[in-house]
Parts: sequence; C-alpha cells; structure tokens
Amino acid sequence: MIPQNLIFDLGGVIIDLSVDNTIQAICKLSGFTPQQVRLTYQKNPEFFEYERGEISDSEFRSALQRIFSFASSDKEIDTAWNAMLVDLPIAKLQLLDNLKQRFSVAVLSNTNNIHLSFVNQHMLPQVSSASSLNNYFHIHYYSHLVGKRKPEPGIFTQVLDENNFNPEQTLFFDDNKENIEAASALGIQTFLVEHPDRVLDYFRKL
Repeated sequence: MIPQNLIFDLGGVIIDLSVDNTIQAICKLSGFTPQQVRLTYQKNPEFFEYERGEISDSEFRSALQRIFSFASSDKEIDTAWNAMLVDLPIAKLQLLDNLKQRFSVAVLSNTNNIHLSFVNQHMLPQVSSASSLNNYFHIHYYSHLVGKRKPEPGIFTQVLDENNFNPEQTLFFDDNKENIEAASALGIQTFLVEHPDRVLDYFRKL
C-alpha cells in the first residue's frame, strides 16, 4: 500500500552519526578503553532514563562522571556527548521540505536535551535559516519529551493514535533493527536505513 504518512528517525537517518566519536571522547576523559565504555553503557540505566526525560541534564552529566570516574566541566562533557553528531546534510533537509508537500511527515527519535539543543543551536544554523529542526516536520516526537523511547510499543501507538495514522499507510525509517521490528509488529511499513544515504536513494527511486 502506498504510504500517506512518513516517520523518520534522526540519528543515522537524517543526521549523520558516529557513536565511536563519543566513545573515543569519553575514553580520553576517563581513561577507559572503548570496550569498557560500551559495556558500561549497557549496564547503566541512566542512559535510557535520560532519553525518557526522567533525569535532568545536570543529573545526566553527574551520572557520566560517576559512571566513568572522571571530573570535567559541563562544556567538556557536552562536547564529548555531542561528538557523535557528525553532520546535518542540506540534501536531507531539502528532501524533507519536498516530502512535506505530499505526505504527513513526522520525526520519532530517541534523543535528549543536550543533543537536540546542539542540533538546533549549532548544526542547523550552518545549513538552514530555520529556527528549529521541527520546521522540517509536521509532527514531532522526541523520547525525552514524551517519556517513552523506541522500541517500546507505546511510543509508536502514541504517534499512530494521536495523528489518526493508519499503520498500513505509514512508512517508518530507522537505522536500528530492533526499532524496525517493533514498528513492523504493529503493522507499520518499515525501511531499515543501513547507511545514511539510503534515505536519499530510496526517494530518488520513486
């Protein structure tokens, strides 16, 4: 069925992402190895709590310093945390602008205030005169603002229910297989973005 509604993840789909950049930055602050950073991330709930908006920016920064045993300024911590945000290609923004003329276009992202503020205040002004990334979407769902995160079914059903989206007429783009499977289980059409440019390739074919 041809979709009427498009839902986009941000990192790895619209924004070029390199999690390794943040891992390396935390290694420099803490003395941990990359493997230790990855294992520590998996064991500590604060990362997911921050994505759900359950802890504040300052509480998250304190958690990072405690978890990785280092002491740094807020600016140093934010710089390390934002290092994963590599690029916001203007071609992606132009694509979204064009799609908004034909589809209902939504963003559904597991994110946090430090990241979203960096995108709007530092990355977006380099490529656009828009005041917010929200300008490129009709509908906005950020995990830290709605208190849910992917792949929890509740965040998908919230988007569908609040916007009267028929799942069979809705296409979801994400770079995470677990999120794709969760959306597919609800009857949503899905597209796994295995490389950031795949989104542009997908619509070129149309």
